[in-house]
Amino acid sequence: MNKTQKLVSIVVMGMSLLSVAPALAQITPGEVMPSAIQPAIGLASSDVRVTVARIIRVAMGLLGIIAVVIILIGGFTWMTAGGNDEKVGEAKKWIFSGVIGLAIILSAYSIATFVINQLITATT
Repeated sequence: MNKTQKLVSIVVMGMSLLSVAPALAQITPGEVMPSAIQPAIGLASSDVRVTVARIIRVAMGLLGIIAVVIILIGGFTWMTAGGNDEKVGEAKKWIFSGVIGLAIILSAYSIATFVINQLITATT
């Protein structure tokens, strides 16, 4: 028995003892495949590349929200400046920084989406 088979048999025995997966309790350790264990322990059945793409999408979405909040802070500062040139200049810097950040985030998102789509197409 190699290390992988020992690990699989230990996992199957642990699951059968804890009654986490009663269907796996009937399978002998030599017959168990990792695909039989995967749903029982809660692992996703999707491809790793798809999972990475989802993580990138969520991260870019959060960064986009932060950039929009920065633009809103700049707009609020400008609206409450009351004619103070110093505060208006600070607000313009906030807005400009937010727009530049949003442009960088959108371009990074498009590049990442293109690369991941090309990797998925090339490898499937």
